[in-house]
Amino acid sequence: MKFIAGLGNPGKQYENTRHNIGFLVLDELIKKFPEAAFTENKKIAGQLAKTQEVVLFKPGKFMNLSGEPIRKAVDYYKILPKNIYLVRDDVDLPFGQIKIQFARGSAGHKGAISTIEYLNTDEFWHLRVGIAGEDRHQRPTDEYVISQFTKSEKAKLPDLIKRAVDALVVCLEKSPAIAAQEFNQKNCS
Repeated sequence: MKFIAGLGNPGKQYENTRHNIGFLVLDELIKKFPEAAFTENKKIAGQLAKTQEVVLFKPGKFMNLSGEPIRKAVDYYKILPKNIYLVRDDVDLPFGQIKIQFARGSAGHKGAISTIEYLNTDEFWHLRVGIAGEDRHQRPTDEYVISQFTKSEKAKLPDLIKRAVDALVVCLEKSPAIAAQEFNQKNCS
């Protein structure tokens, strides 16, 4: 079984911010699985959707604490680290790029740090979604990641999300290596 966790922050004020790209991708990915729906799981602290082959998960804790609910979900479903995919924003990649890597480490991303700490390994897949726009260096990183997308980025956001979903589908149906060859660092149009 595969496990895909999309990172973000809970709460209305964060819904369409850069940091919530992981949630946005999973909200689109679930449409590929008409038999599944997200349901709240208070014991694990997050929203889960399950098919016979995949579990989709949106942690219900803030980004910096997302490792704990991910660990609970992974333990519950007995998922091996090599079958975990972490979908997260990346402020070091230009807006529109995605990158799929294994055992990537955190690169300073607080949600990835928390996940690595709770899983006690970085031996899982990362789908990094570039969120760095032209205004990237106009404010501190912690403010930038919870900011809204610009008007021009909002126009391109559906394509970026679609490409991230397509990459995950290739990961699931073929392999992450094939997905990486096909999708890594190509800009959305």
